[in-house]
Amino acid sequence: MNIIAITACPTGVAHTFMAKKALENAALKLGHNIKVETQGATGIENEITEEEVKKADILILAVEVGIAKKERFETIKKVNIPIATAIKSAEALIRKTEEKLKDTQK
Repeated sequence: MNIIAITACPTGVAHTFMAKKALENAALKLGHNIKVETQGATGIENEITEEEVKKADILILAVEVGIAKKERFETIKKVNIPIATAIKSAEALIRKTEEKLKDTQK
């Protein structure tokens, strides 16, 4: 599965990057590709490209604030979760997302 994700918390510091790391580690462990864009105090980092959106199966939005440039993601399936879920339960989230995608492809 090709996953793209955005993490963003109100202050745009610790939780944003903790969620990024948790999602990356879980995706790697489960054998999936992932790119995580952070939107925080320093702006957008690791920005997701139009080509990456086209190749992605799902967008995980682990955000507690509005995101910049959200129009890039109008055509992709999305999962919206609290940032704490990404930090605490990233692996379970990705497994659940994987199952939902399989169900919609039947």
